[in-house]
Amino acid sequence: MTLPKDAFRRFQEELAALDKQIEDRGPPKPTAKQTAKQAALSAMERARQEFLALRQRHNLTVADVIAFFPEEEGIAYLQSLIAQTEAKPRRGRKPKVLSVE
Repeated sequence: MTLPKDAFRRFQEELAALDKQIEDRGPPKPTAKQTAKQAALSAMERARQEFLALRQRHNLTVADVIAFFPEEEGIAYLQSLIAQTEAKPRRGRKPKVLSVE
């Protein structure tokens, strides 16, 4: 059973109207507390990114990095470094040995 084209058009128009209502509403406005928290987080995130770029550029040691971050983040950074070194490397295929007889 096929629907008449008029019903399909009406359905599309209703969907478009719903989409427009959603767009008009926009995202919920953050409260002053949320805005301050986001600003603080973004400032810390910017500082972190800048420091990591400096670390790479100037070849800073792990001790320099740990001293920069808050204690919990320094510990998390050390744990990630340890996890990277302890990760088993991928085993590649062993080369075929051709015997010359």
